[in-house]
Amino acid sequence: METVNATTEVEKLAKGRRNFMRGAALSGAAAVAGIAAANLGSLSDAEAAGVTDVDILNFALNLEYLEAEYYLRGAFGTGLTSSQVGGVGKLGGVTGGRKVNFLSTIWREYAQEIANDELAHVIFLRRALGGAAVARPRIDLSKSFNTLGVAAGLIKKGQTFDPFANELNFILGAFVFEDVGVTAYNGAAPLIQNKDYLGAAASILAVEAYHAGEIRTILIAAGERVARMANRISGVRDVLDGPGDMDQGPLNNEGTVNVVPRDDDGRLGLAFARTPQQVLNIVYAGGAANGFGFFPDRLNGTLR
Repeated sequence: METVNATTEVEKLAKGRRNFMRGAALSGAAAVAGIAAANLGSLSDAEAAGVTDVDILNFALNLEYLEAEYYLRGAFGTGLTSSQVGGVGKLGGVTGGRKVNFLSTIWREYAQEIANDELAHVIFLRRALGGAAVARPRIDLSKSFNTLGVAAGLIKKGQTFDPFANELNFILGAFVFEDVGVTAYNGAAPLIQNKDYLGAAASILAVEAYHAGEIRTILIAAGERVARMANRISGVRDVLDGPGDMDQGPLNNEGTVNVVPRDDDGRLGLAFARTPQQVLNIVYAGGAANGFGFFPDRLNGTLR
């Protein structure tokens, strides 16, 4: 099947970058029960005050497990090894994912480079956490993309969006969570007390930002049709992360490039941040109504 099967109604909503993204997401989300309305709750003040550096690093490790499994399987056809996934909490398997038939040499090399970086992040965080590192939770790389694909209007309900079917699907699938990782590290940084941990998190954030920039640039270079597909994905993230309008696709309302999503529409030139709860809203695809998205059993650790 074709990569995209967007409706005419969704296309008619293109009246500006943010209106288009949020409108497309709401239109698609209507076909996915609960995706825009789920209430996962939030940390109480007491719980937030008790969050430790270990909790934050384990939260990041869960996300790195997801990215590593996605890229390793797509780039090389293999995931993390048994020695790289054990730890505190219930160890889960991975559903979906296989080696992508890349036709473009540069896209294949991008995927391989990012895969190796994500593997390195998993190894680094596990070493930093030692015996406190959480195990890899169960990860879904199949149904989760179908849910989000319908919500973004990339496919119709009952169809399949397989990010491993071809190189374009793979890059679009990567865009689902690439920006999320950057905003997650940015949001968590002020909560980290240990300066060594903070320095490490800042370094990982920089690498993740490079990755996000690569993916956004590829999507823009692939043409307006593809970039607008990514805008729809951005719109779904914007709906899922809760009230407010922060997420930005690779095209702005004038149809020009938007490689760097910035806070306050770029007036400050600063990258925007998400709270752990906002990140969970996205990677859980809205919550129980959609099987908790990428993490069917939710994350391991305190921040879950």
